[in-house]
Amino acid sequence: MIDAAVIGLGRWGKSIVTAAQGKSKRLRFIRGVSKEPDQVRDFAKTHGFELSTEFEDAVSDPRVRAVFLATPHSLHVSQISAVAAAGKPVWCEKPLALTRVEAERAIAACRKAGVAFGLGNNKRCFSSMRELKQVVADGTIGEVLHIEGNFTNEHSTRVLGGWRDDVRESPGGGMTGAGLHVIDAFVNLAGPIARVDAKLFSQKPAPDPRDAAAALIEFESGATGLLATVRAAPMFWRIHVFGTKGWAEARDETMLTVARIGETPKRQEFPQQDSLAVLLEAFAESIETGKPFPVSTADMLDVAGAFEAIIRSMSNGSPVAVNRN
Repeated sequence: MIDAAVIGLGRWGKSIVTAAQGKSKRLRFIRGVSKEPDQVRDFAKTHGFELSTEFEDAVSDPRVRAVFLATPHSLHVSQISAVAAAGKPVWCEKPLALTRVEAERAIAACRKAGVAFGLGNNKRCFSSMRELKQVVADGTIGEVLHIEGNFTNEHSTRVLGGWRDDVRESPGGGMTGAGLHVIDAFVNLAGPIARVDAKLFSQKPAPDPRDAAAALIEFESGATGLLATVRAAPMFWRIHVFGTKGWAEARDETMLTVARIGETPKRQEFPQQDSLAVLLEAFAESIETGKPFPVSTADMLDVAGAFEAIIRSMSNGSPVAVNRN
């Protein structure tokens, strides 16, 4: 059993704990860190872990074998480097960093220390997305020509200030939160992104923002893409891949439709899974066995670079090439 600490016990830090605690055969949390301990004391007691306020104390605890970060983006690189320097595997919530250079610094620290690194791109573990990846990889719909994606959620209506409402921490409207999952899906399915042309349309600033973010995508392969996210609308997930032999669409967490040229579209529904729990278990397996984490570091860097270019494009009002150096 891997004894771990979680740093940051906001909404998503709590989600990480509840996805694993008492359920995983490989992972359990024995320490948590929060700058507002009184607000999470009952949660810590319910889930059976110690609570403190200092990051350094948790990292230096000899009982802690792995550290999970659910902290603001601006802290990620320094915290990842500190955990790696302590010789401990580290999981980080997305975005890893707001630039490719910073993301590379974090990954390089883990590589140098020889510790496992995981990133919380749990939407890859939707049942629908795992099946879509297989359909694309095995050539069922031929060569990828175009991909469209939208992830919209209402979580912004539950945010009351803090770093999620700070444009320095969360630029690009909904792109930093929901949109990053779509960028990751695109890279996973169609490879590195070469060029983007993005826009942000804001009708109401935070708190309780109303905005739409959209981007036209050119992949290095020559394929194209279109992604969007709308903050404050009800939950919606759709990734649609068009190929030379057909198309395939993942809708929500469990539904996949595949249409080959000349055939009637076939819709399948797959069992619901806790996508976060699946990815956490995969990270624990990487720590124990050395098995590669499902999200490669190359993909992490390509996503960071594409995200950085999208934010620059929104700011400049013009297309931007993705830096892959």
